[in-house]
Amino acid sequence: MKISFLIPAFNEEPTIGKVLDKLLELPFSDREVIVVDDASSDRTSQIVEDYQAKFDCVKLIRQATNGGKTSAIDLAIQQASGDVLIIQDADLEYDPDEIPDIVAPILSDVADVVYGSRFLVKRASRVLYFYHYLANKGLTFFSNILTNRNMSDIETCYKAFRKEVIKPIKLTSSGFGMEVEITAMVCKTRARTYEVPISYYGRTYEEGKKIGLKDGIAAIWYIFYYNLIYPLTRPGKQYIKTVNEHLQSRVP
Repeated sequence: MKISFLIPAFNEEPTIGKVLDKLLELPFSDREVIVVDDASSDRTSQIVEDYQAKFDCVKLIRQATNGGKTSAIDLAIQQASGDVLIIQDADLEYDPDEIPDIVAPILSDVADVVYGSRFLVKRASRVLYFYHYLANKGLTFFSNILTNRNMSDIETCYKAFRKEVIKPIKLTSSGFGMEVEITAMVCKTRARTYEVPISYYGRTYEEGKKIGLKDGIAAIWYIFYYNLIYPLTRPGKQYIKTVNEHLQSRVP
């Protein structure tokens, strides 16, 4: 199966090359790496262009204005041609060496969606902000109430999908809202969802971490909107119907 790696990047000059090196070393015979440069002001695009010139599987998409992570991932999903799509951040907070374990349940045909959970620690997890931990656990808790799922980490970067589940989606949130939006909508379908433990090498704000308080506040609204309101709209109903038609032969 072809694997598509979706990378949103904004001013990630120090790490984007290292991420690409790791992805290109993974044991997948058929892959594509789609980098969406979200209007970076540093050399992020130039570095990716160098890889693009050497490797046919690397693709660069440049956004003229900064639209945020959701906008970048939405564009990457539209351009992806793989059978399995997985999101990879450009900052090395997540180790690409663990991707084979994340996509394994999909490749083994036991899952349609797999989340890599930072709270089911595999090898290492950097000790950082307690308030971030509380926020992540709180958002996951409120999300679980409305989705009736026992997930442990909806805000994780590592989300892998069978193409039939994610390609029909048209993201409508903004900023970092995609984490909640995707979770809510996927949980409305028949998709078989799994979690696997991953390591987490988080960054401090001084090291370039971008998510902030306003993103957490927005996520609370998104949890209610994408669980209770959006699924009743025409696009929401169409997404659920389309995915369920693709997966109708599978057991929930």
